[in-house]
Amino acid sequence: MKKDFYTAVADRRSFYGISKDVVVSDERIKEVIEHAVKHTPSAFNSQSARVILLLEKQHDKLWDITKEALRKIVPAEQFSASEDKINSFRNGYGTVLFFEDMSIIESLQKQFALYKDNFPIWSQQSSGMHQYVIWTALEIEGFGVSLQHYNELVETDIKTEWNVPSNWKLIAQMPFGKPIAEPSEKQFQPLENRIKVFK
Repeated sequence: MKKDFYTAVADRRSFYGISKDVVVSDERIKEVIEHAVKHTPSAFNSQSARVILLLEKQHDKLWDITKEALRKIVPAEQFSASEDKINSFRNGYGTVLFFEDMSIIESLQKQFALYKDNFPIWSQQSSGMHQYVIWTALEIEGFGVSLQHYNELVETDIKTEWNVPSNWKLIAQMPFGKPIAEPSEKQFQPLENRIKVFK
């Protein structure tokens, strides 16, 4: 039986121990992402979110690219820790790449000049919602997921490798796979310090 929304929200965590074992079909992964991209909100209904799904060998290629990009900037004596971290992502089954179509943002800035400074902020907020919806949906399907940000290191190589339009701005990378290690226990700050209610 599938998890309900509230359980999935509570269970959604950053999983770093993941494997390439099949959890659901590739078609089901695609359906989950399509549903999220279609129904997640955006300011002015701009629908500026763009997503690339990399599976199996294409997923491996992404993390090989990332590892080599890191090798150029991390001192050799410190590289093994970085390599281990990248390998933990590569051990997964796939990665979701999140982008924002900047041509849409720029067009809205011209159409609605009064709000021009807000459109990049709203774009990031919408991207965050897309990331959260997809993360939680993959959790429901049984995947372990985390969110990474190697943007400046790999964006140019990603655009070259997968022929990504130049106006798409890379926002985040989301590796996922079958969970093989539990995340550490999450600590919570007191809710009374975080929420105020007036009526």
